Amino acid sequence: MKTHHPELARGRWQTFSLAQQLGNVGSEVSRAMRWQAKDQKLFDGALVRALELFDLTIEDSRWRGRLKELLRVREFLCGAWLGGAEHGVSLQSLNRYFFDFALAARGNKPV
Repeated sequence: MKTHHPELARGRWQTFSLAQQLGNVGSEVSRAMRWQAKDQKLFDGALVRALELFDLTIEDSRWRGRLKELLRVREFLCGAWLGGAEHGVSLQSLNRYFFDFALAARGNKPV
């Protein structure tokens, strides 16, 4: 399977904190929002990359105690990609969720 983040998939991702990992997922969610009504290919590509990063986070054994939360947020992300009707979660609300992790990764806020 082709990866969009080969260096991260080879283990570099596990050197990042949870806040850094989820902040990076959030960057892709933000990109997806930017392209949502403008370019389907770029929109889908950003979400594919977000899910790839999210899967790397889920595979990180350090977060086993948070696995339920991570899997639930991944489910919400997939649902939002499909319109958000099932869970009532939008890309905008997920963007706010991930933004807090990005702030924490910069040292501005605890997670």
